[in-house]
Amino acid sequence: MRKEILKQSEPGRLPSFELIDVATLAQVMVTSEDADHPVEMAFDGRGGPGGTRWVAAADGEQTLIVAFDDPQRVHGILLEIEEPEVARTQQLQVAISTDGGGSYREIVRQEYNFSPPGTSFERERWSAEAEGVTHLRLVIAPDKGVRPGRASVTTLALY
Repeated sequence: MRKEILKQSEPGRLPSFELIDVATLAQVMVTSEDADHPVEMAFDGRGGPGGTRWVAAADGEQTLIVAFDDPQRVHGILLEIEEPEVARTQQLQVAISTDGGGSYREIVRQEYNFSPPGTSFERERWSAEAEGVTHLRLVIAPDKGVRPGRASVTTLALY
């Protein structure tokens, strides 16, 4: 058996696969962004509780698309979301395209319940073995209830 003990400072460390450098290999499209929390913050590597994060400028459902310059092999996805202020249930859907964004295949659909200050941070890691990925789409409904809310993502890492 091969094993490795992670240091306390590495809670979000990814498996041995190389991270996909989204800043170099893709264009990121987003439906809105708060000027103080641009989408670049979701990819800056400063995640974890209290990390930087993208926050939508508008209430309601938001879409974030990573459009690769060249098709990529994706092994998995790491997603971190922090909601330090508002109790809400956020729903998200992650899907990939291998045909230039013409059609998408859903990888995961998940809900997160936030109840700050107690439950305010979620980290998920999904296996997503896929060849020839041209686009990755994240659709976020910030609150399943009737209250308005703004979507946010602390970290979106692909490997």
